[in-house]
Amino acid sequence: QRSVPALAASLAWLGSGIGGLAMGPLATRFGIRWTVIFGATMIAIGLAVSKLGAGIPLYIGHGFFMGMIGNAGLNAPLYIYVSRWFDKRRGSALALISSGSYIAGAVWPPIFQRVIAAYGWQDAMLAYAVIELAVIIPLAAIFFRVAPEPVSGPAASGTLHKATVLGLRPNVMFAMIAAAAFTCCIPMAMPQGHIVAFCSDLGISQTMGAAMLSVILGTAFVTRQVWGVMSDRIGGLRTVLLGSIVQATAIAAFLVTQDEIGLFTVSALYGLGFSGIIPAYVLSIREFFPARDAGWRVPILLLFSGGGMAAGGWLAGVIYDHFGYYLPAFATGVAFNLVNLVLVGTLVFRQHRDSGLPSSASPRPA
Repeated sequence: QRSVPALAASLAWLGSGIGGLAMGPLATRFGIRWTVIFGATMIAIGLAVSKLGAGIPLYIGHGFFMGMIGNAGLNAPLYIYVSRWFDKRRGSALALISSGSYIAGAVWPPIFQRVIAAYGWQDAMLAYAVIELAVIIPLAAIFFRVAPEPVSGPAASGTLHKATVLGLRPNVMFAMIAAAAFTCCIPMAMPQGHIVAFCSDLGISQTMGAAMLSVILGTAFVTRQVWGVMSDRIGGLRTVLLGSIVQATAIAAFLVTQDEIGLFTVSALYGLGFSGIIPAYVLSIREFFPARDAGWRVPILLLFSGGGMAAGGWLAGVIYDHFGYYLPAFATGVAFNLVNLVLVGTLVFRQHRDSGLPSSASPRPA
């Protein structure tokens, strides 16, 4: 039943998005140090709960502890916090701060694969919980302090508070960005969550599958920095559009590629495509909306993107369980990606046509 672990991972994504709605404003009010420390503690508890077994403990541990009150204390608050420290290089900063998960994704899968083989997945979860607490809590206590950008008063409002954005009511444009994030994250989640199982179905060893996941996330880390620099020059929306085109191409290529060399190549292309998309969405929010809105717009955006990741990982598992192979799941991902391209393409067209863009939405100086 591939849908069981897929659902657990999906609940973690969804819980993180829902919890971020509260954690973002709480971090703005009380300080990010405390939400990060709290979130790290809850992640460790979630790992301990999840080790009790598949089913309800796994779902509660991942969805509630690790997601809703765990990762939620880190994800949205960190995006908001870092965006308040940078102006001209904001895209590069967002890309760098969000790359930690890709380093982890490149480093940890081979280690987990060996630890699980030797000691079992329950002990592997407990060991990781100890490491996670020992690293995150001291770093949060030592380094996090108040960000310089104001979140209230005239300086936080600036000149961005307009009746329309790209000729649309602000909340209409925001809804389009949120919908685009949801539809691009459904296909984004599929190869990340199922590449090892996909390889097994093709007769490729799990070790090679884990190596492909490392290639995906390692490539994503490196190229995310490139996308960050690019977004500083061309803006968030155009970066999203370019990344989404590459992602759609890569997922379509998974449909027709079945040999190891080809899959390693497609995995690298896929990592290149999706790596810069989420930071570019956050950058778009900061470009088109005032700083005081970041505390609630960014968590809502991440709720939709996390919801897409949750839906994509779970949907791929359900479709696999129904058909017995992954091609229909990846084809569904391509369809969602095309919807995303329509939404983002519409906004980019309006941005290109609109001569009255706010100055911060223009390409940023080097």
